[in-house]
Amino acid sequence: MFDLDVIQCFYALFERRVNQARDILGRPLTFAEKVLYSHLSDGDPSQEFSRGESYVELSPDRVAMQDATAQMALLQFMMTGKDRVAVPSTVHCDHLIQAKTGANMDLAAAKDANGEVYSFLEAVSNKYGIGFWKPGAGIIHQVVLENYAFPGGMMIGTDSHTVNAGGLGMIAIGVGGADAVDVMAGMPWELRFPKLIGVKLTGELGGWTSAKDVILKVAGILTVRGGTGSIVEYFGSGAEKLSCTGKGTISNMGAEIGATTSVFGYDVKMGEYLRGTERNELADLADGISEHLRGDDDVYARPEKYFDQLIHIDLSELEPHINGPFTPDLATPISKFADAVLKNDWPRKLDVGLIGSCTNSSYEDITRSASIAQQALDKNLKVKSEFTVTPGSEQVRYTVDRDGYLDIFKKIGGVVLANACGPCIGQWARHGSEKQEKNSIITSFNRNFAKRNDGNPNTHGFVASPEIVTAMSIAGDLCFNPVMDLLENEDGKQVRLDDPSGIDFPIRGFAVEENGYQPPTENGRDIEVIISPESERLQLLVPFEPWDGQNMTGMNLLIKTMGKCTTDHISMAGPWLNYRGHLDNISNNLLTGAVNYFNEQTNHIKNQLTGEYGPVPDVQRMYKAAGIQTIVVGDENFGEGSSREHAAMEPRHLGVRAILVRSFARIHETNLKKQGMLALTFLNKPDYNLIQEDDIFDFIDLDQFVPKKPIKLKVIHTDGSVDLIQCHHSYNESQIDWFRAGSALNLFRSKS
Repeated sequence: MFDLDVIQCFYALFERRVNQARDILGRPLTFAEKVLYSHLSDGDPSQEFSRGESYVELSPDRVAMQDATAQMALLQFMMTGKDRVAVPSTVHCDHLIQAKTGANMDLAAAKDANGEVYSFLEAVSNKYGIGFWKPGAGIIHQVVLENYAFPGGMMIGTDSHTVNAGGLGMIAIGVGGADAVDVMAGMPWELRFPKLIGVKLTGELGGWTSAKDVILKVAGILTVRGGTGSIVEYFGSGAEKLSCTGKGTISNMGAEIGATTSVFGYDVKMGEYLRGTERNELADLADGISEHLRGDDDVYARPEKYFDQLIHIDLSELEPHINGPFTPDLATPISKFADAVLKNDWPRKLDVGLIGSCTNSSYEDITRSASIAQQALDKNLKVKSEFTVTPGSEQVRYTVDRDGYLDIFKKIGGVVLANACGPCIGQWARHGSEKQEKNSIITSFNRNFAKRNDGNPNTHGFVASPEIVTAMSIAGDLCFNPVMDLLENEDGKQVRLDDPSGIDFPIRGFAVEENGYQPPTENGRDIEVIISPESERLQLLVPFEPWDGQNMTGMNLLIKTMGKCTTDHISMAGPWLNYRGHLDNISNNLLTGAVNYFNEQTNHIKNQLTGEYGPVPDVQRMYKAAGIQTIVVGDENFGEGSSREHAAMEPRHLGVRAILVRSFARIHETNLKKQGMLALTFLNKPDYNLIQEDDIFDFIDLDQFVPKKPIKLKVIHTDGSVDLIQCHHSYNESQIDWFRAGSALNLFRSKS
């Protein structure tokens, strides 16, 4: 049981702070509001904050970091001069393990290949009092759910799917490393007070429908931008019937709709999960204040009065869904999916099915999928597609192995991968992907952007529940509907797959021999963290230069991106994960996946100095060497996806000074601000069309940079004509100070 004393102290204050917030607002409170107002950095609530407008300073209870993003976060923390983290913090080694042959060999290979990075993370963790979860211990979000998440708490994590902990009633928010540094250094954490979207769930899941289908449906309703700047709060009789890990699945994929986070109020299912994971004392504490760990009665009775947007889903009528390809919000019910495959000419043959990941790797997920796999054995069905299984944690892996479920998957030809992210984040050594052939895969993961899983832009990635993925893998056919269709077995007989079945918890309880956890040291002041100047994986950071207070003029256009430009496009994962701790080396992937508006190609832009076309990083390095500042222009929801702050640090490092887009994803906009970048949006979105390939840009009144005042940008075209563009920004006074100082970390260091 981790941090019980901290939770006891927080719960002792929770009711009082909730009552004070209710008195100040003069109305009943949603659960999200209760958690936010109880975590104000000033302590007790004293004022009302306006949704979508006010900035609020908060004090999260803990910080979680995965190994890929932890490197840059900890390199920044080392610059603060602090001796120890101010709040409980953990590092989880889950992203750097490449899936290739199977769990044991892949884990051994990862330890060998990443030894330098693992040693660095372990040394920094020991020095600064950070808990360290070793390679193989599990995926960060599943480990957090099993060990750290608690109802009513607040955490931030350097991964966009930190929101998974909302399944256990926690406001958990994905951030960049610089935000994590603020909290670990004992500083308040700033957030624009979110709007609130309510999702009322009634009825009950049945048949082939699972919790995954709830968020697949919601993603189709809200799209990848619909949740931006909002917390999604689920409630209703249907919500209370979902398992805790099912709630986690729904919360996890809230990152795919751009939501700040998603959350469920405390209920019996959460109490059962706490007791099932040996946190009885915490369950007792939560039960004691359970009436406060949910929205007030009138909120759920008249939700239209208290939420900014309301969605109602009847679980009894909900169909299984399959989302994709290439975007997680293209939602199709299973009854219409075969028609969509044929209409859109998606590759019908299914090459690979993959289950697991941080989104769907619980005991319940594994048992439901195994019930389908067992039917393939019992009904003499040959599995037509390749099939992989990724357990979420060593505790889950050990228990499902003990209970015989992994053997079932192996008998149908499945490969059990390491307890790590693997193919979900591009860590998949998929044979033949280099041929870039058109093909289809289906996963129970969360994202399916082009090239994300295997580096092949022609891989059509679809997202579904683990049980649907398993059934589709048996059929090997995207047009197969397990709810309705029959399959021919090896005896030539037509057979039907029965509905999946599973259990929330192992009958004999969870078990594990070695969970992979290393507690923080009591005093790490004498520990020395060594980084070789010759290292290709790690590099000490150098502070960015502060702004000189003058208008930036004579700026070149680096690239005008067209369409979807996620953080995967700005700073790819896959093999580039090797350089997450070396800013200069990883900057060689800057915007290499972004589509150039002027030729619709990737990594092929015009160099205005030479007139020739070349790779984005090479051109930008030439501009930097010549002392020319640059600007990037982008489309809607720029920076969607992962929280990786490398997508903000790389352009800053190479000399890009401003990003001007139609709209930003929340995390990326914040990351840009933290790193001293100028993050702007078109006041008039059609002005995006005015930008030409050879334009020169002059800021007119940046020297008068103040909150809420648009900034004027003069765009000079090659024919001598000029357009004056109004640029909106969302900076407050403190964020403008970050820009002036060169970065938020620079400002912190100067004050320290």
